[in-house]
Amino acid sequence: MTVAESAPQSHGYRTPARVLHWLTAVLVLATLPVGQVMVIDGLPRALQNTLFIFHKNVGVVILLLVLARLAYRAARRAPPLPDTLPRWQAIAAKATHWLLYGLLIVMAVSGYIRVEAGDFPIELLDALGIPPLVPVNKALAESAQSVHYFVRLAVFALVALHVLAALHHGLWRRDGVFRRMWPPVVRSGR
Repeated sequence: MTVAESAPQSHGYRTPARVLHWLTAVLVLATLPVGQVMVIDGLPRALQNTLFIFHKNVGVVILLLVLARLAYRAARRAPPLPDTLPRWQAIAAKATHWLLYGLLIVMAVSGYIRVEAGDFPIELLDALGIPPLVPVNKALAESAQSVHYFVRLAVFALVALHVLAALHHGLWRRDGVFRRMWPPVVRSGR
């Protein structure tokens, strides 16, 4: 039996929402530090190239996952938060979620524009035969790079806030908020 099956559906997110959440979370948590490391001066070129390839292509996957999450969210509303949750926390939770969706889209789009306008490949899209949607343009590439850089700071802050709130609800309050999005994995011993 899975954790998702053991929790009532009315109180927790359905398995597809959980899978999309955790895939996105793992990829974002992998991509953010890679983005930091790949621009360090003095890295061996082969390592730097590998990190850039990973970062660019995973960024495309993150964009697709976020769009899938939004489509799923449009089709299926989020389960209600517990009545015991203070109103300000419910508002903060919704605002944080929507800001994360929006900022992850801006991150992916600005990264895409930076790469394509800078005349660099995105190997995943190239392999699929998807042509660049923006022209090669140095000024556009530099603007997109600036947007990518500053939005990254907001994403770091919101991810940290989101993780801290989840830990607060999961470890301290134990009010069921964290359990609503617990990964859909098989429990051992059942």
